[in-house]
Amino acid sequence: MKVIICGAGIAGLALAWWLDRDGWQVLLVERAPGPRAEGYMIDFVGSGYDVAELMGALPNLRDIQTSIHEVRYLDPTGQDIGGFDYHQFAAIFEDRVFTFLRGDLERVLHDLLADRVPIRYATTVDSITDSANHVAVTLSDGSTEQVDLLVGADGIHSRIRDLAFGPEQPLLRPLGYHTASYLFRDDQLRHRIGNRFLLVAVPDRQLGLYPTDNGQVAAWLVHRTDDPTLPADPRAELLDRYRGMGDLADRALAHCPAGPGLYYDQVAQIELAGWRRGRVTLVGDACQAVSLMAGQGASLAMGGAYVLADQLRRHGSTEAATAGYEQLMRPFVTTKQRAGRRTARWLVPSSTWRIHARSAAFTAMRLPGMCWLARAALAGPVASVVPANPRRR
Repeated sequence: MKVIICGAGIAGLALAWWLDRDGWQVLLVERAPGPRAEGYMIDFVGSGYDVAELMGALPNLRDIQTSIHEVRYLDPTGQDIGGFDYHQFAAIFEDRVFTFLRGDLERVLHDLLADRVPIRYATTVDSITDSANHVAVTLSDGSTEQVDLLVGADGIHSRIRDLAFGPEQPLLRPLGYHTASYLFRDDQLRHRIGNRFLLVAVPDRQLGLYPTDNGQVAAWLVHRTDDPTLPADPRAELLDRYRGMGDLADRALAHCPAGPGLYYDQVAQIELAGWRRGRVTLVGDACQAVSLMAGQGASLAMGGAYVLADQLRRHGSTEAATAGYEQLMRPFVTTKQRAGRRTARWLVPSSTWRIHARSAAFTAMRLPGMCWLARAALAGPVASVVPANPRRR
């Protein structure tokens, strides 16, 4: 059996690992010129943790675990208004959680594949012709392939989804925010941050700063906007939006790059009636984007890749397998998307009182009994799509 996976991100790499293990002939194509290092800090729990455990990858993930010890909320003057210890946060998930850069997770998955699966970078899919017995794929490098299955694992702006399901616009649900991230080097600022994740918040805007283990500082920004259209000059937009948020923000913004070093996009979800068309199916953000407001997008990508591979292993036909995969995954995705829409107002508070209420709620986790309440609120929506939820510590 032969498959083309379009997209060498978290979902695509994880799926390639499982299908190669099951004896498939796998080809990965990726429109980027090489492995991507960009991305913000993520908490890796639930399905992602369980699938990584099945892959024997937990030691690899421990190597990229962040050295952050606590999260602190600040006002623009730099005054501390609350926060929590990372170990308290990890205890909510019974320590089955990692926190690291999204790009570092992609690197680990890439290394796990080694040279077993070919990856054609700077390549995407130009056209597809689906038939009863195969799907014919024309790649942007001019080559053609006939495969048993084509998988779009190419993110929220999926090329495969455009080709097989139609234009993006009716499927994209903007949540009313834009987000950005970038890395920079500033030794004095890094020393000031220490081993903390600092979040400076004002109504409708938030800027986070945290250290990376290679000596850099990472900036993560998110703000409310009524216009989902991306700005022509993202750097200029950030400088304008985040002006007046204090010296920490000013210093970070002075390092904001123009060009490839800056990630900027709208915060949105994908709502798709069906995830498969004949021998074409989707995985990861291409069909199940829950947005950073919901979190766990990387974990769901890993979970979706596992479930799709497991269904292909169980069923004799790709049609039955992709139908089973969607049936199992869709309830988790729908639940997480709803949660993301509900919690957006707390992730990026729209008023000063909400900012202080959020800070107080997290600070209260130190009190007896509050960690149990936090577990009910935060860990409750964290479910695993791994059927047996095996633990091989």
